[in-house]
Amino acid sequence: MSKEDIMQNIVQRDNPVLRKIAKEVPVSDIGSKKINDLILEMCEALASQKDGVAIAAPQVGASLRIFVVAGGLLAQADKSYSGPTTDLVFINPVIIRRSKEKKEVEEGCLSVRWLYGAINRSARVTLQAYDQTGEKIERGASGLLAQIFQHETDHLDGTLFTDNAKEVWEMTDEEIAELQKK
Repeated sequence: MSKEDIMQNIVQRDNPVLRKIAKEVPVSDIGSKKINDLILEMCEALASQKDGVAIAAPQVGASLRIFVVAGGLLAQADKSYSGPTTDLVFINPVIIRRSKEKKEVEEGCLSVRWLYGAINRSARVTLQAYDQTGEKIERGASGLLAQIFQHETDHLDGTLFTDNAKEVWEMTDEEIAELQKK
């Protein structure tokens, strides 16, 4: 499968799957071929995008509560990140704590291509989920990782960042070309 095919597999803002509340993955299905194949498809789609740092299952057309964070890109983008550089998988994630402190951050989305906007996000969050092996995990996050956790769990609830962003703008053709050269 070519990278162009994979980009075609990332659904765009007009696709109804992005507006559905994604279904929980039965814990007994974690580790199954079906779920592992979906996670692999998500990782491949994410890897096909130079500017992608995370992807949720609805973005590849599967209405399931899973998202993947590109550990390597996260380490590049956030110098304070000290976690693994392999892709991080979160199944049935729930944000269990949010800081009262908010920060206005810039966001874009692989399913809302070339639109960006400013959005208020909690500065710190704690997420509970299952990993790819079915182990229950709890992870605190700040900075970019906290922003990603909130953005991706929004996807699982049928919300796009543009629903809550202000100052939404579209990247120019020159900016897109420059990004694609990197």
